[in-house]
Amino acid sequence: MQAASSPVRSARGMRHALVLAGAIATLVATTACTPDQGAGTAGTGVGTGVGTSSAASTTGTPSATTSGTSAAPTSTPPATPSATTPAPATPTKTPTAPPTTAKPAPKPVPAPVIVLRPGDTGPKVRSLQARLRQLNWFEGDVSDRYGSRTTSAVSGFQAKRGFAATGVLDERTWDKLVAMTHRPTADELANVKPKPAEPKPGAVSWDVDPRCLTGRVMCISKSTRRLTWVVDGVPQYGFDVRFGSDELPTREGVFSVYKKKVDVISNLYHTPMPYSMFFSGGQAVHYSSNFARLGYAGASHGCVNVRNKPLLIQLYDEVRIGDKVVVHW
Repeated sequence: MQAASSPVRSARGMRHALVLAGAIATLVATTACTPDQGAGTAGTGVGTGVGTSSAASTTGTPSATTSGTSAAPTSTPPATPSATTPAPATPTKTPTAPPTTAKPAPKPVPAPVIVLRPGDTGPKVRSLQARLRQLNWFEGDVSDRYGSRTTSAVSGFQAKRGFAATGVLDERTWDKLVAMTHRPTADELANVKPKPAEPKPGAVSWDVDPRCLTGRVMCISKSTRRLTWVVDGVPQYGFDVRFGSDELPTREGVFSVYKKKVDVISNLYHTPMPYSMFFSGGQAVHYSSNFARLGYAGASHGCVNVRNKPLLIQLYDEVRIGDKVVVHW
């Protein structure tokens, strides 16, 4: 027969259970309130390998857990970098000045080539003087010496043409002088004066005008297109001439030479008028290279053009200021 349980034994067992439960509760409370347990930090067992329990109610009855930790760990996210990501630095282009192109240094003006200078001697000096004499820049006999008269003549010729009036014959001056003159003849280089044409009565055919029979006259006929040099009614020589057009006619009548000039450029038409003998305003008897080249295909601007240059030069040397000019039909 089974014996009934003793009430004393039952009371002891109840006390033992209560003591054990209180100890466990104390241990759990102590662990959960440790100051080092921060928020979000996982709790750790007390080195026994046995899981911890938490108090679940006010009745003091523990609620056992089988979890190995007292609380779920709270993950703390790492510090989030700033959402504003700095834009990569844009390189700043520093404007650079365009490369300076060095201007080429101006080419030095070459020194003029000297042909002759004061103090020089020789046949070329004589030729220079003869050419200058053709243009009335040199007076007297020519020689082989480049002296003060030659220097003065060269300087005047240079100044007239806008060149530097140095009096030294450079290549530019020489080229201009050659273009305006003819090669000196043997007589010119030897200072032989040209002999005037011997009057040969009846040998020269000319258009006689009564006004041409006295004195020294350039008798110019528009009918025969000839100029005849007449002295005291005797014709000396003559040559072809050309007149102005209907728009610019050569004046007719009796005139006299009031000016002579070897080197002339027309102020109106900018054409050369060498060996001009002026008789009426701007109208003159002068040499015309155009007439020599084209003949009667053209016309003058009112002057009396001559194409026989050597004979005109002879006439120019003979005519004096005040000699008569008769232009007639």
